[in-house]
Amino acid sequence: MGVIKRWIRRARKLKTELYVLYLAYRDPRVPWYGKLFAALVVAYAFSPVDLIPDFIPVLGYLDDVVLVPLGISIAMRMIPSPVLADCRERARRKFHASPSRAATAVVVLVWMGIIIILLYLLVKSFSGG
Repeated sequence: MGVIKRWIRRARKLKTELYVLYLAYRDPRVPWYGKLFAALVVAYAFSPVDLIPDFIPVLGYLDDVVLVPLGISIAMRMIPSPVLADCRERARRKFHASPSRAATAVVVLVWMGIIIILLYLLVKSFSGG
């Protein structure tokens, strides 16, 4: 079970770091070459097109496991430290913020509505109506 938790933690960190790069790309304090490289890394990470297609066993996922983290590491070195700190803080707030009560209430109400409609249709179909 520890291996799965580590992979989940790494995936979350990767997601956060990609968001940090996205934020840095939009920051005017980042030099143009840092913006360009950050944009390329983020685009490659979310692109459905890979250098090595995923259907090739083992090698297909190698680019996702090696190239994306390597690209993130290189891009982070091109971003000034204060900008990186600001972007990491913004990413942390975004990913660790709890949902609002209003949003939670809307989700609960939608699911309750779906359940009520399904129950109504189920009762109606068995009652011969």
